[in-house]
Amino acid sequence: MTSSDLVELRRDLHRHPEPAWREFYTTARLVDELETRDLDALYVGPEVLSEEDRMAVPGEEELETWFDRAREAGAREDILDRLRGGYTGAVAVLERGEGPTVALRVDIDGLPITESDGDDHVPFSGGFHSENEGYMHACGHDAHATIGVGVLDAVAESDFAGTLKVFFQPGEEQIAGGKAMAKSGHLDDVDYLLAVHVGLDHPSGEIVAGVNGFLAVSHFEATFTGAPAHAGAKPEEGDNAVQAMATAIQNLYGIPRHADGATRVNAGVVEGGTASNIIPEEASIGGEVRGETTELMQYMEEKGRRVVRSAAEMHGCEVDVSTEGKAPSARSDEELVSIVSAVARANGGVESVIETDALGGSEDATYLMQEVQDNGGLAAYVGVGTDHPGGHHTRTFDVDEESIGLGVEVLAGAVLDIASSRP
Repeated sequence: MTSSDLVELRRDLHRHPEPAWREFYTTARLVDELETRDLDALYVGPEVLSEEDRMAVPGEEELETWFDRAREAGAREDILDRLRGGYTGAVAVLERGEGPTVALRVDIDGLPITESDGDDHVPFSGGFHSENEGYMHACGHDAHATIGVGVLDAVAESDFAGTLKVFFQPGEEQIAGGKAMAKSGHLDDVDYLLAVHVGLDHPSGEIVAGVNGFLAVSHFEATFTGAPAHAGAKPEEGDNAVQAMATAIQNLYGIPRHADGATRVNAGVVEGGTASNIIPEEASIGGEVRGETTELMQYMEEKGRRVVRSAAEMHGCEVDVSTEGKAPSARSDEELVSIVSAVARANGGVESVIETDALGGSEDATYLMQEVQDNGGLAAYVGVGTDHPGGHHTRTFDVDEESIGLGVEVLAGAVLDIASSRP
């Protein structure tokens, strides 16, 4: 694709942001584009996911709403039929003779954020503002997916020897899709894996050859069930679910820190009650725990569940706790970091190179990285700088579209060097 074609694809994806397992238009648009290539295989939907490892899959009614929305937006019916039930995502395979198998992972989902309609917001003034009200690409996944297509094209036109797989992964924002794709079997023969993210507070022209500092994370939902009663006449007859919820929240933030490293906890969504004069029967917390290592996250997870159960018991309530998303920690392998760094330094469009940097957040690309590493391969997470007004996950976020082409050049060059040098 030309640079203008890449921009056009990115803008089309930007118009149609979709959350985890609802990336129907996004997947269909990508598959429609990929089918015009001379690929050796293109796996779609259920073919790229481990059913038992999908997390946070929404209900049927929610899925159908987004399915219909994708159809109305012009997504191809024959592709949509393969995605029904929330089986989104794709894996494209390019085989070019003897050589190692190199993979690139890009994510494709959007966020539940209402996009800015200010005149200084380029997607709005440029006519490619989100058409899905209340949702937007506020983290650059539209650019990631576009880079994935661009790398396929660049490698296909080169003297690459080996196999390239590009994973278009759903559900990263909810930490819900990485494990399902990692356990799909498509990584079993992968020798080397690169994952990519734009921005991360790095400017256009800057490349981070290897990102580390991933916090392991577990998203949870705790639903408290008590007994309703009249708050004025018979308060003693109720078991207050909101009291149980409030006790749990207070005590979650009181979990002791750990000597081995950083830990985090957050009660991000709290809901409950129906009226001020009714002892509330049901309340819920949507929260998360994180740790500098997978073991520290597990420490927080265990303590958090105990806190929640104890709060329910204290107030005579029942509680159901479910895991809504999860990802381990990971590290980028130095052998690949060195190659990405060398390729970036040789690229005239790259202004600066940072060898390694810490993410300070969480990412379920770690599942794919870990899967490859556990199988004896190497993996690295690459940052492609882009000037972005507003921070990630804000209504004014946007990407500098010039960085898409630079990302394609650096990643495609890294794929070629990895295949030839076989570190």
